Formats: sequence, structure tokens, C-alpha cells
Amino acid sequence: MAQGVEVSPVQEEEFEELLPLIAAYQGFYEVDDVDNDRNRFFFRRFLAPSEDGLLLAARSEGAVILGYACLYWHFSSLAAQETVLMNDLFVAPEARGKGVGRALIEASAAVARERGAAWLEWATAPDNYTAQRLYDSMTSEKSTWLEYELDV
Repeated sequence: MAQGVEVSPVQEEEFEELLPLIAAYQGFYEVDDVDNDRNRFFFRRFLAPSEDGLLLAARSEGAVILGYACLYWHFSSLAAQETVLMNDLFVAPEARGKGVGRALIEASAAVARERGAAWLEWATAPDNYTAQRLYDSMTSEKSTWLEYELDV
């Protein structure tokens, strides 16, 4: 784990502090309509305890949130087991390259193990080479599956 960084579930009293990082994550992926009220409503469901997932925050020694991961409880019908999907992983620009992303992935994997999940999974944009360098440096394997989306 990165020195001086603690990762734990986001608490109700710090949820508002997390919202700008969520908006920054959405901005990074060029979301046109970042809406704090919609984010507040949507992401609150992941505050522990939750049947939907979990928000993890990486904090500095001064308790400033440096990054977050949003986990969804997920399933594999092939394995007939629960998995954990790390749907979001974001580190504030000033904290990048300091082990915060790795700490969040390691904490996410620990949560998956605690739940008895078969694996932790995630995806990134094909042009997000910085994130891919981190992911490739870990013991994870790249998926051979292709993802598709259909607007409904």
C-alpha cells in the first residue's frame, strides 16, 4: 500500500467531499452532462452497508480523499458465482504516480475476497494507457472478451 495512504469505505459524513472526484472522473471520460444532484442520488446507494456495492476512498494522512473506487456486486453465470466489478477507479491528478491507484485496487481485491467472490474485474478505455500500465503491472490478466453497448 502507498505510504501514508489509507483505503476504507466512504462514510456518510464524507460523501459530499467525494462528489467532486466523481465529477472529475466523469469529466475525464468526457461525460457531457455531469450532474451533481444525479450523482448524489446514484452513488449514495453504494455507502455501506449496501446490497448494490461499495465506495472505497483512498485518503492521505490528513484525511483528504485522493481517489476512489466504486465496486458493484456482480455475477458470472459461467462460473455461477458472485464477482466484484470495479466500475470506477479515479485518482486525483496531484496524487497520481504515488501508489494510490494500486492501493485502491488492492483494497478492492480484499473486499472481493472477503465477500467470497470468484474474481475482481474492471475495464478501461482503449486509449487510457496510463491506467493500462498500472493494470499490466499487476498480476491480473487482460480479458479476451469484447464489450458492447446498446442504447435503449
